[in-house]
Amino acid sequence: MANHEKQGETESDQSVALAAYPDGHPLDVVEYLQAKIILKPDRFTSAQSLRDFGKLVQRTAGKVGVGFVTSPSAKGRPAIREILFGDTSDYRLYNNAFILRRRICYVDGFPEGDPEIVLKFRHPDAQKAAAVDVRPNIAGKYRIKFKVEALPLKDAVGGYRLLYSHNCEFGLSQMHDADKTSMATLSHVFPALAALHLPGEEKVSLVSEAIVEEVLLELGQLSFGKGVEAKCGVALWRTRGEHRPLVGEFSYQARFDRDKPLHKKARELCEQFFITLQLDVKDWIALGTTKTGMVYRLKGNPPQSHE
Repeated sequence: MANHEKQGETESDQSVALAAYPDGHPLDVVEYLQAKIILKPDRFTSAQSLRDFGKLVQRTAGKVGVGFVTSPSAKGRPAIREILFGDTSDYRLYNNAFILRRRICYVDGFPEGDPEIVLKFRHPDAQKAAAVDVRPNIAGKYRIKFKVEALPLKDAVGGYRLLYSHNCEFGLSQMHDADKTSMATLSHVFPALAALHLPGEEKVSLVSEAIVEEVLLELGQLSFGKGVEAKCGVALWRTRGEHRPLVGEFSYQARFDRDKPLHKKARELCEQFFITLQLDVKDWIALGTTKTGMVYRLKGNPPQSHE
């Protein structure tokens, strides 16, 4: 098996649990495991092609002893979401491991609900990711999600690498500032960005001038035993307007008790499934990138990446 790290067992992870933010609030700890396989987009030409990939997932699950229950949504229409990334002209957010994203769902062709604003700090070092306080300066509700993300190795199928993603999410309506694109506003709403010392009058703009349309199909629920279950789905990202296919992704996510690391047997089965699926669908896999990274590289001259 290729070299990899194991979530929940490194000294870096242990030290995270012992530290706190300057105001005394305990550092956030990982509560989600999300596994992602980035896929070549060319085979995803219809809703049925998304379902066909789901059949491959189900076959691998059966092979390694992972439970799989098909979602009723798998027979319906894929969900459509619109995704925008914002950054400075020289990508100083992304170059410093931050990702700023807006996302909204569409139902029957119309946007539904409050657009979701997300700030992520994503880094391969667990302690560095945890140490960044992503809590926003807003009066309303927000959600913090700290995930360990498993991805294939950058240059080979059959192993995995880990990224730690420290996320803050809330509805756009809770940003009451008139100019939502200035660094003065963003550094006020997201104090974590103040550490970048960017001029307040500087603006963020649409990364690569691209609006991403995500076509997402929920496939079902995976069961790894010991109460560890994960919804899984497959998605296609394409540019809105010209519908240029960018990248596909299969992913699944499990949440676990922050005070109880994943049970060893469940974790090992999750690892086995992830590696076996890579080998089973190796012709579909796009190595060495992420969905966000693909958007940033649309105009060439890729920025520095911590991914």
